[in-house]
Amino acid sequence: MEIAGQNPDIISARELGVVACTRCTQVWPAGTSDCARCGSKIVARDALSLQRVWALWLIGLMCYVPANVYPMLQTRTLLSVQEDTIVGGAVELIHHGSIGVALIILIASVVIPLGKFIAIAFLAISVKRPSTVSKQHRQILYEVVEYIGRWSMIDIFVVAIMSSLVQLNALAAVNPGRASLFFALSVIFTMLSAQAFDSRMIWDLQTRRQRSDTQ
Repeated sequence: MEIAGQNPDIISARELGVVACTRCTQVWPAGTSDCARCGSKIVARDALSLQRVWALWLIGLMCYVPANVYPMLQTRTLLSVQEDTIVGGAVELIHHGSIGVALIILIASVVIPLGKFIAIAFLAISVKRPSTVSKQHRQILYEVVEYIGRWSMIDIFVVAIMSSLVQLNALAAVNPGRASLFFALSVIFTMLSAQAFDSRMIWDLQTRRQRSDTQ
């Protein structure tokens, strides 16, 4: 029986009796314990993958909340001290006419992180429950999440650059706020959560469904 949206001719590496090294991608016969090329341990599936994914995902989400509540940037002048959150700073930029920069900050600091949280949670759930999204699309989603993770630190880079450039002693100074630490931790933990996900499990669920339909 063919599953809607799937190619029944696709054969998994497990069905062929081979396993790939997750570090160097060299293929070995099933049951090989160590990779002869790079020396890393070979496992057919990481049994604790989902546990690590959810643990790191939860820590990242917990860090993301104060990252948006606390001020990301503190601007101190001779007469006043102004503290801005991520969204508040973007609103200030819009008021000053820097709409493009504000949109970049909002996308990199709000839209992308929230999208990553949703995508990782969806992938972790989809390997345990049937999904209407094809395995090819889920694999692409995983690769996109892992790729864009490195660009999520743009807000921290902006704060670091401004803090180093705007230091005029008593006249004016720009310093990172408490949110910068939480935001950096949130990015790091979500990146680790995505890397902990064993994407091979996406294809295992399809194999089990094909076998059950055949029977």
